[in-house]
Amino acid sequence: MTIEVVAYNIDSAFRAQEGGADRIELCDSPGDGGNTPSYGVVEALRPHITMDIFAMVRPRGGDFLYSSYEYHAMKRDILAFQKLSVDGVVFGILNPDGTIDKKRCKTLIALARPLKVTIHRAFDMTRDPFEALEDCIEVGFDRILTSGQKAKAFEAVDLIAELVKRANGRISIMPGSGVNESNVVELVSKTGVKEIHFSASAMKDSEMEFQNKSIAGLGSEPGAEYKLRTVNVQMIKNIRALIG
Repeated sequence: MTIEVVAYNIDSAFRAQEGGADRIELCDSPGDGGNTPSYGVVEALRPHITMDIFAMVRPRGGDFLYSSYEYHAMKRDILAFQKLSVDGVVFGILNPDGTIDKKRCKTLIALARPLKVTIHRAFDMTRDPFEALEDCIEVGFDRILTSGQKAKAFEAVDLIAELVKRANGRISIMPGSGVNESNVVELVSKTGVKEIHFSASAMKDSEMEFQNKSIAGLGSEPGAEYKLRTVNVQMIKNIRALIG
């Protein structure tokens, strides 16, 4: 079983490695659900991370309908990540009608090779998951990260299982969102997936001795400026023990 853990910063990446993950999905902006990480972060991590690094290529939060400028930015980011020797990239582009933008996705996949390519949860925003499955296979994605078009993957066990069945080995189906120790065994058992994706998210207190209480949140929720997002090492180890 392949375990992919989301890492939103440098500390999270190291903790994911400590926990025994096989791969990280490296992102920025957890509040947006994950955007493109900085060149500097990837460059700093690459020499010290022995597991695979898949870098998110998503120029902003919100929908997955991108302007020509945003599309150009995605191309530039893919080329930059290739130079840094990441192992894969993660992206997805949709048409206004809720279908996969096959033309632009295919172009980005060709640009990214020989890197592995995952379509992220843009898949979950498509109008028809089975149509989208075939489109993803057609353009050449290696895997689909999906919650089964529900908020949490465990709510869509039947759909994920059907996607695995219809994919029939042509593409990997990787469930993500809300995967944890309490549901992972049943999720894997009922769907037959070979890869799982989760954040193992945790927060730790800042080591700042001086804290300015007159500023709340710096644009986020109050107190967030003295909380740091990280990864729960023990959760990764627990899930590994449960599913091998």
